[in-house]
Amino acid sequence: MKQSMLYLLFFAVGILLTVTGLLPEVLKDERISKGILYLLLFLVGLQIGSGKNILRVLGRYGAKIMLLPLATTLGTFAGVSLISLLLPDRSLTDCLSVGAGFAYYSLSSILITSFRGAELGTVALLANILREFTVLLLAPWMVRYFGPLAPISAGGATTMDTTLPFISRYSGEEYVVIALFHGMVIDFTVPLWVSFFLSL
Repeated sequence: MKQSMLYLLFFAVGILLTVTGLLPEVLKDERISKGILYLLLFLVGLQIGSGKNILRVLGRYGAKIMLLPLATTLGTFAGVSLISLLLPDRSLTDCLSVGAGFAYYSLSSILITSFRGAELGTVALLANILREFTVLLLAPWMVRYFGPLAPISAGGATTMDTTLPFISRYSGEEYVVIALFHGMVIDFTVPLWVSFFLSL
């Protein structure tokens, strides 16, 4: 949660510096944001590639372990599609691109801002931070009423890092490996899905 608050703080400082005119003009260059975006994508690749336990996990659980990231993806897109009906000012593809962030707010918000502007990028940032906070705050309730896989699915890409301790505590240590694999798969799909929906 501290990390999320730190992200929000930097985000707020960025807005404040721009609004007050204290930000140097050179930092407003679009090429800088694109460069940071490419660096983030490179680091995501490194992070996923360093997961040495993936093959071991696949061997232990078999192909059925892929059902959870699939359910997370389909459930997210179905929920976002329903919510889009309540937002007539936003297209379905805009809503789906925000949902496709799967709580990976740093990457998805930069991607969306680059292609659709700061307003939708800000929506993506806040929506995906809220998704992570929901798991951090409601994990015990989710496990109690929906089962031990619920906080994993709700956590999206964060189940390999920030929400993992909460999943371990409330779902049980036996679900840690599943959460790690789920997070890696969802993490990998974020730039693919977000880019896909932004291109429509």
